[in-house]
Order: sequence, then C-alpha cells, then structure tokens
Amino acid sequence: MSTLSDLIKKHGPTNSADLDWFHALTADWQIVADMLFADLVLWVPNSEGSFIAVSHARPSSAATIFYRDISGEAPRKSWDSLIKQAFKDASAVDLVGPDVFEGMQVKLAAIPVRRTVNSKSQEVTAQPIGVVTIHNNLSEAREPSKLQINYRECGQALVSMIADGSYPDFSNPTGPKRGAPRVNDGLIRLDVDGEVEFASPNALSAFNRLGVSGELVGRSLSEMVTSALKTKMRVDESLALVVTGRAPWRSDLESKNLTLSVRAIPLRRSGERYGAILLCRDVTELRRQERELITKDATIREIHHRVKNNLQTVASLLRIQSRRSGNSEAKEALDQAMRRVSAIALVHDTLSSGLNQDVNFDEVFDRVMLLATELAASHGTTVRNLIDGKFGMLRSEIATPLAVALTEIVTNAVEHGLADRSGVVAINAERKPKQLTINISDNGKGLAGGVLGDGLGTQIIKTLIEGELRGTIRWFSPTEGGTRVVIVLPL
Repeated sequence: MSTLSDLIKKHGPTNSADLDWFHALTADWQIVADMLFADLVLWVPNSEGSFIAVSHARPSSAATIFYRDISGEAPRKSWDSLIKQAFKDASAVDLVGPDVFEGMQVKLAAIPVRRTVNSKSQEVTAQPIGVVTIHNNLSEAREPSKLQINYRECGQALVSMIADGSYPDFSNPTGPKRGAPRVNDGLIRLDVDGEVEFASPNALSAFNRLGVSGELVGRSLSEMVTSALKTKMRVDESLALVVTGRAPWRSDLESKNLTLSVRAIPLRRSGERYGAILLCRDVTELRRQERELITKDATIREIHHRVKNNLQTVASLLRIQSRRSGNSEAKEALDQAMRRVSAIALVHDTLSSGLNQDVNFDEVFDRVMLLATELAASHGTTVRNLIDGKFGMLRSEIATPLAVALTEIVTNAVEHGLADRSGVVAINAERKPKQLTINISDNGKGLAGGVLGDGLGTQIIKTLIEGELRGTIRWFSPTEGGTRVVIVLPL
C-alpha cells in the first residue's frame, strides 16, 4: 500500500511544510479516533480540484465502518460536497441527516486542517491544507454513558484544535513510542488550574495503586501526586508541568510497586490554554523488562570485552612463542595463528563498545588492513591498501568468520602474492540489500601455475566462506598478472 507521502506526491502539489504537518497529525490522531468512537479519514486537494484520501484511522474503542482502507480513493458523492465546503469555508461542517455506508447509518462531519506557519510561531495558515472527515457508526448508538460523554468532549476539543492549527504540537516528543499511554488505558480531564474534572475508571484505579487515596475529581492532581511520591528521592524535573497539564510532554510516576507513564495534552482555544487531557498507562512490567535488557546488554558488552582481552593475551603469548622459536615453519605457523586470533579479537572489541550485536565492519576491516601493513613491514616491504565501497553493518555471527577469512586472504596476498616486494592490495565491497560482494586483488606474481594451493589457510578460508557464511569464493589469475579473489555472501 502507498504511504501518505507517496499519495500526496502522486496526486497533488507537494509542500514540505504541509507534508510534515500531515505526518505529525496522522502519527498522533489515533487518540482522537478513540475518544470520538469514530473513523477518521484525511483528505488533501489534488491537482484536478478534487480530493484524495491519504490516511485513515480506525477507533479501538468502537467498531469501524471501513473494513478496507480507503487511502488512495476519491470521496463518495455524498462526501465530496461536504469536504469541499469545509475546505472552502475553513470551518467544520456536519452532514444533514445520516449517511449510509455499506448498509450502516453513519453520522458524518468534516473539519478543516490548518497548521502553524513554523515551529517557532503560533500563527496559522489562512487557508486549510486538508480536511478530516469523522465517521460515527450510528448502528451501535445507545444512551451514552458518563465515560462516553467525557471522551467525546475531549475528542471534540482536539478536533477544534486541529481546525485552528494548534494540534498536533511540534514540541510534543511523545507520539506513538514504546509504552505511550492510550485512551483506554486511562484518561483524566483537568481544568486550567490543574484540578481534576473527570477521571476514567482505569485512570482512577491506576492512581489509587500509585498511592493516591480516594476520588480524584475536584482535587489538584499535582498535590495528590506530590503527596503520594513524597518518599521518592528522584523525581523527573518535567513532572510538575505534566501533571498540571501545562506542557505537552510525557513523564513517569514511580512508586514502590508501580510505574505509571503519564502524557499531557494541553487544550487551547485561540492560543490560550483552558485545560488539559492526561493519558496514563501502567508500564511497570515494561520498565522492568527494559531494565533487564539494559542489564543484559551491559553483561554482554562486558563478556565481549573480557573475550577480547583474553584473545589479545593469547595472541601475545603466540607472538612471544614465535619470537623464541628457532624453527622457521613453526615460527610462521605461530604468526598465522596470532593473526587469526587478533582478527577475532577485533570483532569482539567492536561489539564491546556498542549496545547492539551489529558490527560496523568498515571499522573492523580498516584494523585488519593494519595487520597486513605490519606484516609487510616485518618482511622489509611496503603495501599500499586501496579500499573502495562500504561493507556496512553486519551481524556478529557474520562479522567474526568474515574478518578471519579476509585476514587470511590479505595475508596470503602480502606473503605469497607480493613475495617480499612492494605492491598494491585493492579491496572493493559492493553492498546490496540481500548480498555482499567483495573483490580482493593484488599486483603480485599470481597463482603458481594458475592453480590454487591446498594449504591450511586455503582450507580455513573455504570453510568459513562456504560453510559458516554459505557464500561462494573464487580465485583468478588475470592475464595482466596478480591474483583476484571474489567473495559473494548472502545477507
């Protein structure tokens, strides 16, 4: 399905400021749909003078009337005149009498969408930039409860703010993030002084578990929360602004047994704040899981750090043993083992510095090439490394065997291909979404007789590339000389 950006760019004039506003609105309009128990559809003008639906929100608090998303469609005839009137008059319009959609009676209204001129000003656009239609299913209509009446009043307050360009608020950092409070989790309505005018049953239960005793209505929420959290040493500095509804922010209230996430939505009319909506959600289990993940991440990083240190110790022991060896074959074998262990240590060193288990392989490979430079220097020669392209981020289970394999290939190029003479080793990495292709070439003497040897290094490379990484590897002796290795890995 096409995205909101795709639909707007395809069907009508594109304005980046309008597009940003539409994205902000649709990212945060689910709460409006839930409060109004209605489907919401965003319409934008197209190049033909009509309108096109670019986004749709279904309520989680009531049955939807749209079983299929209507994004990308033109308005029905009965909606078209209503949408055009709301856009032209820049005011909300209700359809006289019920609309009928797929056999259901629907109450239909259209509201204009305005936006602020910029993020630093409260001035709004003179003309609307789009229209939102509100579709209420009348087939489920019944005598509304106290909760439904208050939900609808809150929803209508936000609808008015959409029409006058004060909702959404660009200073609101909440949005649909992990653990964000939702309407059905708990809703509180505050007046301009921060006193509770209405509290849903879920909100009342949540604050009672937090330590607030008794009813909430008619009392200052800030004073109740302060009293409940008086024994807590650390309190979020933004908490006072959130629980009084003065700032469109989100904060956590933590007691001994409960963590309550609270989000404030100030209500404004003509630029003046007259109250606020507070959404709250019990996120105790979520925060516990997040703390466990942080602890596990720290543990994993420490493990990688210790493995790296142990591998470096092993490499140092192999280097010492190599220097003391009088047998040239044994000395070469120990040097090769030392380089292999060092290559694995590089990956663990990178993993120990980050929170995820992905590796920036370009950084790892730069350090692998330093090993090759040191090797060339030990043979009294110089090697110029030419690296082109990007490996990108790789999972650790790919990065470790690949680092060892590339170390072997580059080492072979320096030790055998260039054969104690200066030269060039060129590496090209071509990254695609599902494939990584690596070309390694040198200007050395090439494969002896054009035939690949079957030594331990070659066996290790084949095992790692074809076995562990399920890729392919091929060796060539180009006519212009040197050796070329091509590796193709599935990602």
